[in-house]
Amino acid sequence: MGSAISSTATNSGNSLISSTGIGSGLDITSIVSSLTTAAGLAQNTQLSDRQTALTAQVSAYGTFKAALSTLQATLTTLETPKSLAGRTAALGDDTIATASATSSAVPAQYSLTIQNLATAASLSSQAFASSGTAIGTGALTITVGGNSATINIDATDNTVEGIAAAINGAANNPGVTASILTTTDGARLVLSGTATGAANAITVTQAGGDGGLSALVYDPANATTTLTQTQTAADANFAINGFAATSASNQVTAAISGVTVNLLKPTVAGTPTTLTISSDTSGAQTSIGTFVTALNGLITSIQSLTSYDPTTQTAGPLLGNATLQSFQNQLNKILDQVTAGNAGAMTSLASLGITANTQGTYSTNSTTLGNALTGNLANVTGFFGGANGIATQLGTLISQYTQSGGLLDSINQGLQSSLKDIATQQTALNARLAIYSATLTQQYNAMDTAVALLKQTQTYLTATFNPNSSTQSSSVNSSLGSGNLSTGG
Repeated sequence: MGSAISSTATNSGNSLISSTGIGSGLDITSIVSSLTTAAGLAQNTQLSDRQTALTAQVSAYGTFKAALSTLQATLTTLETPKSLAGRTAALGDDTIATASATSSAVPAQYSLTIQNLATAASLSSQAFASSGTAIGTGALTITVGGNSATINIDATDNTVEGIAAAINGAANNPGVTASILTTTDGARLVLSGTATGAANAITVTQAGGDGGLSALVYDPANATTTLTQTQTAADANFAINGFAATSASNQVTAAISGVTVNLLKPTVAGTPTTLTISSDTSGAQTSIGTFVTALNGLITSIQSLTSYDPTTQTAGPLLGNATLQSFQNQLNKILDQVTAGNAGAMTSLASLGITANTQGTYSTNSTTLGNALTGNLANVTGFFGGANGIATQLGTLISQYTQSGGLLDSINQGLQSSLKDIATQQTALNARLAIYSATLTQQYNAMDTAVALLKQTQTYLTATFNPNSSTQSSSVNSSLGSGNLSTGG
């Protein structure tokens, strides 16, 4: 009987280990999961909250840096007075010439008279029957403005068409293009200079071969000219304020400092046109407007990041942050520093029509700004640029925060290090909780097995010692049926 109990209990125990909770009736998996979660709840919550806060700070500093960079980009033009002090150039008759001016040009008015434009040399051959007509072989030497190239012509390219292609394809072409002009009397080879000016006259000589290339010679110095010059290489002749000037190019850059004049055609009967150089306030107004917009964007960004809403009790991610407070103090110091100036001097934002509003941002009075730019552009550009200009001071301040290895980079590195540390702690906590869960599961499975064994023992004892039980009756009937009951003598 004892061995029967042992065998049953052992088999039952093995079965229960693979069927968790059957012996006790408990949901062991759910219990272990709940206990494990409860054990790690405090630490998981703490780590999660820290991670959320740090991630929010990383994003917030990124927003702050982006706003700084946007403002910084607007300072480039303002920091250099000449860049802000633009100039315009206008012609009374823009069919005669056009012009442009840099910030170095001095506002003034000039008279312009054009006698003739600069031209490039052009030579033309006699008429040949067709572009395929053979001319001859040998070497053509073409010289333009002191640069020469010798082009060898053989039987493969001795036609009008072939010679044109050889000239255009020459690696050391001195500045000539060859084309074919076909008219009613035949095909002509045309050589055109690529550069204007008297110094760029074309000469062509030939040597060797069959002598046929003598039809393509232009050498006035030696009185040898079988090509016809259809246009001479000439300098432009013009006058500014009545003073004569010349230029090898029709784009004149050296006549008036900071001004480029493009000559288009001669003036009629020598009647001059006017060239007016003026201050360009529109470019300066646009640059200053862009600066104010970026400044307002930065201020708004800081306000949002450091805000607190008492209604929802929601704080910005950088509320009370020392870095932003320090920047704001320095920013205000720069802006306040330039608001005190001599009477009538444009040395303050207010004198330019740029004033702070109730939201802490700036509004611009375009009329006041326009008048300031028109009245004294140099004063305005000096206010923004130069060693002590507002733009220069702001640029220096912002660079301390945005430059590689600067303050914001250092802060970001610290935040990333903290996030990495949290991830390490989370991994370690998960490992400890996994061990804790496995231990609980083992303990509950052992209890479950013990309960199953106790139930098995209870069932056996009940069947043995309770004669009224159905188990006892079954045991007796089983014995009778098997003939195992002993009978009296």
